[in-house]
Amino acid sequence: MGLTNNDIFKKLRVAHKLRDTDIIEICALADFKVSKSEINAIFRKEDHPKYMECGDQFLRNFLNGLIIHLRGPMPDKK
Repeated sequence: MGLTNNDIFKKLRVAHKLRDTDIIEICALADFKVSKSEINAIFRKEDHPKYMECGDQFLRNFLNGLIIHLRGPMPDKK
C-alpha cells in the first residue's frame, strides 16, 4: 500500500520541524482555517477513535500555505 495523505502530512511536519501553531499559521496563509483538534486527529493512529483522514483539500491547502511560508508571497504581475 502506498503513502496516504496522512503519511505525507506527518513526514512534512517532521522534515520541517513544525508545531501545531506553525501548521495553523501556514494554513492561514492559504486562507484555510484549521483547529488544533483537527490537526491532532490527523496525526493519530488509524485505529484511534478520534482519527481523521487527511483529505486532498486539506493537504492541498497546507502545501499552498507551505509554499508561501518558504518562498514568500507571489509578486504582483504587472
